[in-house]
Amino acid sequence: MGKGNMLFQKANEAVGIAEQAAAGQSDVSVDQAISVAKNALSSAFANSTFAEKEQLHSMQDRLDQLQSH
Repeated sequence: MGKGNMLFQKANEAVGIAEQAAAGQSDVSVDQAISVAKNALSSAFANSTFAEKEQLHSMQDRLDQLQSH
């Protein structure tokens, strides 16, 4: 697994944690989880393929929905 794939996986996990926090299923604060996820997404984006970028955009949309609630 290359560096880009590891960053992509980390971003995916971070977005999942943010979603859990927003649902009250994590002991991490929602703001903290979203901040971590945003950083992970930007790191992953710089090292990702076109297909991964499309999935990262989808993850970003999920984060944006969490923030708008």
